[in-house]
Amino acid sequence: MINKFYRKWVVLGILFLLPVIFLLFLYPSTNNYSTLDIVQENIHELDSLNFVDNNATALESNITILNFLGDDPENKLTSVLNLKELVYDKFKGFKKFQIITISSKKSEVALKKVKKKIIQSDELKYWFFASANLKNYTNIFKSLRSKNDLDSLNYTSQVFIVDKQKNQRGRIDDRDEDEIKKDSKMVGLYGYNSILVSEIKKKMNDDIRILFTEYRQKRKGNFNSNIRRLDNLDGDEKNKI
Repeated sequence: MINKFYRKWVVLGILFLLPVIFLLFLYPSTNNYSTLDIVQENIHELDSLNFVDNNATALESNITILNFLGDDPENKLTSVLNLKELVYDKFKGFKKFQIITISSKKSEVALKKVKKKIIQSDELKYWFFASANLKNYTNIFKSLRSKNDLDSLNYTSQVFIVDKQKNQRGRIDDRDEDEIKKDSKMVGLYGYNSILVSEIKKKMNDDIRILFTEYRQKRKGNFNSNIRRLDNLDGDEKNKI
């Protein structure tokens, strides 16, 4: 009889404590969430762009994916289609998310054709298309941190994440666990190759989710001030990159 009595209270105690223990484990994770590194600050605003259909937007206060199609947009359709299927369709319902595709001024007609080709399957409410003269076009690109330059047709397959404060986001250290164990040279990830489906799925989409989580936690008051900034690294750390 006594054993049954104690057994009953032990079971009740376990049932009561399990949720408490779970919450204790959960608490640190919600207040020490991962953040996406700032790899460049003060990205050039888009005042100089000529937006298709006069449908203008800005970097400020938006989470933006920037992509540069250069002088021959119609021949770079793979880049745009990958963004549509793998990124836009996943995040178009998120507040303040947008994609901006930019071409050179002389290819504005071709850019409109690109928009028409992909608008057939979606209204593209959060996707903006714009052109700029070569000077303004390159100024925007050069304000970003990139390992690659624009090619001879002013195109790059790299697309870039810009946050609401016009900071470029990415990874200061993109090494995997094995590379870290081997003490391999630090490799940063500043842009994402829009031609490589695996890179978009495994890295870019994960990083976009991290950024949305960061802003969501800020709204809840759980601000994590430990965002790494590439410009704040000391000389020894920068030399590893």
